[in-house]
Amino acid sequence: MIADPAEQTSSEVPLAELSAVSRDYLKAIWSAGEWSTAKVTTSSLAEQLDVAPSTVSTNLRRLAERGLVIHQPYGGVRLTGSGTSAALAIIRRQRLFETFLVQEMGYGWHEVHDDATALASAASDRLIDYLDDRLGYPTRDPHGDPIPDPDGAVAPMTLISLSTCTTGDRGVITRIDDSDPAMLEYFDRVDLTLDQLVTVGATRPFAGTMSVSTEDGPTDIVLGDVAARSIWITRCDRT
Repeated sequence: MIADPAEQTSSEVPLAELSAVSRDYLKAIWSAGEWSTAKVTTSSLAEQLDVAPSTVSTNLRRLAERGLVIHQPYGGVRLTGSGTSAALAIIRRQRLFETFLVQEMGYGWHEVHDDATALASAASDRLIDYLDDRLGYPTRDPHGDPIPDPDGAVAPMTLISLSTCTTGDRGVITRIDDSDPAMLEYFDRVDLTLDQLVTVGATRPFAGTMSVSTEDGPTDIVLGDVAARSIWITRCDRT
């Protein structure tokens, strides 16, 4: 979700000057484009943020006036250079606190979002730097999403959705979509976690299910299409 060079601005907006609503919008726009090539629209943001499209339009206009987004009618929503910088700083804070809550505080990975958001919005830059050091400079959060570094750089990742695999394909789970806490709880119950090697068993495309097995865990975990699309792997090699 990087703006064209001609659309970038040189001035950066300090996070302290952004309201909670503005932060939510910048984070939502970045997140929508992180793992998808679909156009980010007013309606998709309204659904993601659970607000009316008219509210989205009003807030996007305010962000555009500050040089943070470009919103063209029927052309979708894009971040400018300044908007991208701000969004990455927000994402960095969020994912560091999610990592802290799981790694240091014993939270479940399905419980961290709201508390991490609240902590991230109140934290100083100094605290974020300390937190990064305390955690050992993690490069990904508990769900496998990359954590931007202090300069806003994000490590490149080439992932494959498990839903695209067929019988005999194998891959290491590298990312699990964290948008649905209930889904994360389900993965806990069936012992599917990051860094596991999984092998695809039977696939039933018309039923929308597939079975997978792990090396040291269950041998026949049945996943529906939504669950399979939530899991991303680093390779997809046939056995």
